[in-house]
Amino acid sequence: MLSPFILVNLKTYKEGIGSSAHRIAAAAETVGRESGAVIGIAPSFMELHPMSHHYEIPVYAQHIDGISPGAHTGFILPESVQLAGARGTLINHSERRLTLADIDASVQAARRTHLESVLCTNNVATSAAAAALSPDYVAIEPPELIGSGVSVSRADPGIIERSVNAVRQVNPDVRVLTGAGIQSGECVKIAVDLGTEGVLLASSVVKAEDPAAVLRDLVSLL
Repeated sequence: MLSPFILVNLKTYKEGIGSSAHRIAAAAETVGRESGAVIGIAPSFMELHPMSHHYEIPVYAQHIDGISPGAHTGFILPESVQLAGARGTLINHSERRLTLADIDASVQAARRTHLESVLCTNNVATSAAAAALSPDYVAIEPPELIGSGVSVSRADPGIIERSVNAVRQVNPDVRVLTGAGIQSGECVKIAVDLGTEGVLLASSVVKAEDPAAVLRDLVSLL
């Protein structure tokens, strides 16, 4: 790992759209430069193009559909996401669950369009299964802790360590992130010390009065 990766999911929070989204992106760019950490964001779809072109940070879609160009009204076309400037995409977030067939199709579509895939899972077994699909990242997030303010790094560090080991046994080229309740630099340090490449988080940054201050704390112990 060259540097830790922090991916901020803006979800559809009102604090994560419009000028507020730009404020978070600017903070990510500034703190990333200061710290050497890689700080990316996953904004709403309407924000993908401006975020990708106005800031020197990695930008990820929150979802793609495993489709090719054609008659697919209302779907998210991977080619459009790639042309908007995104580096990658989340797949199968706990708030946007997919069937196994759709997960596989989405990972393949991301690969076809040269988008990094961050495949979200909720336990050790699904993390191992996800690794078999060869995404770029597996992001383990126990759903009961998402948005809870209780960090997975503190509540269940064992699931992080077991997931890292399970993924490496299946495919050592797949990198692991963790998330759910990540709040502080200590949470991030624990996750990295347990073998992950970094963290996926949302509300602690997006809803903060000072996103830059929170990001500085998140990278402070790395």
